[in-house]
Amino acid sequence: MNLVVLQNWLDNASFAVLFLTMLVYWAGAAFPNLPAMAALGTAGMAIANLCIATLLGARWIEAGYFPLSNLYESLFFLTWGITSVHLIAENSSRSRLVGVVTAPVAMGISAFAALTLPSQMQVSEPLVPALKSNWLMMHVSVMMLSYSALMVGSLLAIAFLIVTRGQNIQLQGSSVGTGGYRSNGYKLHKAGELVSEPQIPAVENNGFVRYESNSNGNGKTAVLNLVTAPQSQTVTSAEPLSPQRLSLAETLDNISYRIIGLGFPLLTIGIIAGAVWANEAWGSYWSWDPKETWALITWLVFAAYLHARITRGWQGRRPAILAASGFVVVWVCYLGVNLLGKGLHSYGWFF
Repeated sequence: MNLVVLQNWLDNASFAVLFLTMLVYWAGAAFPNLPAMAALGTAGMAIANLCIATLLGARWIEAGYFPLSNLYESLFFLTWGITSVHLIAENSSRSRLVGVVTAPVAMGISAFAALTLPSQMQVSEPLVPALKSNWLMMHVSVMMLSYSALMVGSLLAIAFLIVTRGQNIQLQGSSVGTGGYRSNGYKLHKAGELVSEPQIPAVENNGFVRYESNSNGNGKTAVLNLVTAPQSQTVTSAEPLSPQRLSLAETLDNISYRIIGLGFPLLTIGIIAGAVWANEAWGSYWSWDPKETWALITWLVFAAYLHARITRGWQGRRPAILAASGFVVVWVCYLGVNLLGKGLHSYGWFF
């Protein structure tokens, strides 16, 4: 079989499958009473992932080197990474909303690579001398996988902001670090004791105040009562979120935190491997190349995110905003600096 023809067929097929998968996920979000949509969306992502993996494998056999030497190959490797991380995130969260935000990005990247890039950029060419190294697979593949994980985690953070309408809500999940503090409004009272108004603002419990009180009057047993607190206009003017939205928000926040926690170590390993390779190729571990500088900025943004969550106990809106800004930073690091056409990492770009 002609491997070039196979590659051309697979890149168009992956775009078509991802486009249909995106529509399936959107239809499933618009009509949640159709349970088959979730299974179809997952199957579409898996098929696209398999198509791209086959494409990269054929490219590897044809060219004789790991397919990460130009923009076309790296875009499809990034798409493969996003679909892989998506399948992990969706399996962990059991939420179809994951595909609502990841499928359009994966489809857009594959469309750009297959339909927009000039044909001469889609052809495999001999490696430039600086790339003829075993570090190509180690450094570039790990960096691309870290980009994929960080992008998916950031997209889920953006979805969290959309689901919560940007409100500052109190989460009860397990994704708050050691510096976190939660007050659930529980308090024990003796029989006959006057129960005063809780001191916790209602916004901290998403419009509900909870306390413990005696219900049988024997002074020995405490029973949980759930009381709805009146919504004071001085506390919040936003409409309280439904329990379904709160549950979905907690799921998105938790899985976003964990996916970013996966991508950050990969980014760290990739940067270290790149520094070692740079010392072998150019005689310097760090040269403040534009790509290196933005890789450091990306690392600092997500390091701040994890630090805020683990040691400062941030949860909800603030870390989600930080992760959403990280989505832009990752794209600038991966693609934006190459628009300059300068530096040591500008292989395979337009200029």
